[in-house]
Amino acid sequence: MLNNIPIKVAVIHNGALGTVRQWQTLFYGRRYSSTALDTGRTGAGAARLGTRVPDFVKLAEAMGCVALRCEDPADLDAVIAKANAVDDLPVVVDFVVHQDAMVWPMVAAGTSNDEIMAARDVRPDFGAGEQAVS
Repeated sequence: MLNNIPIKVAVIHNGALGTVRQWQTLFYGRRYSSTALDTGRTGAGAARLGTRVPDFVKLAEAMGCVALRCEDPADLDAVIAKANAVDDLPVVVDFVVHQDAMVWPMVAAGTSNDEIMAARDVRPDFGAGEQAVS
């Protein structure tokens, strides 16, 4: 916004410190510690505030950007079309996903890039001795 560049920003929002949670899931037996991003409030205030910390829509609006939220996969195409229709301001889209959504591909600590991990049934099978071409 400060540089007047009409970019599109996609936030993949799982309500947690996503990468940390992913590592805790994959490498630490789902022993979660300090990854949930919620208000910690209960009662009437919790319903009003929800569990979005931070609220990326409000943050983007405060910066002068167009802000959208997509919470339902059925709305995905419409939200993307709405974001793409804006050509004079930055747009931030808060895509709300399940707390266990993961980011792929990834490389685990202490391994080389040729040991890249991908989601089950997603990584291409290059066959024996065949390598991916970049």
